[in-house]
Amino acid sequence: MEEKPRFLIVSTDVLPSVFLKVIEAKRLLSRAQAKNSSEACRMVGISRSAYYKYKDNVQVYEDESGQLCTLYMRLSDEPGVLSHVLQELYRAGANILTVNQNIPVDAVAVATISIQIHRGQADLDAILKSVAGIYGVVSVKRI
Repeated sequence: MEEKPRFLIVSTDVLPSVFLKVIEAKRLLSRAQAKNSSEACRMVGISRSAYYKYKDNVQVYEDESGQLCTLYMRLSDEPGVLSHVLQELYRAGANILTVNQNIPVDAVAVATISIQIHRGQADLDAILKSVAGIYGVVSVKRI
């Protein structure tokens, strides 16, 4: 007998509505729009038993087709430099995943920013060029 697959990708059009309601209840809880699972279940219209039966086994598939990268930069120790970098990344369509900045030494702070660029939204080379042109960015490179 052939081993059954552990995971499937299934269109939501053919799923019982309870699965989508469990996903919605989990979203309400993660965003603190519901105080507890009982309230979340009441809001989406499912029983708590249905929620607990499926909550650990129903996940939203995240398309990881975007490009992940980490930018290493040296920034002048001046107010607003990091903020301008983050604004430029936002304008370029990059999803900012992490931001780490060290305490400045010799008036320069090292910062690393991990970003995700979704297919067709932005070009990494163009992003690097635009960030490098920001006043206060001493250097920027991909690591």
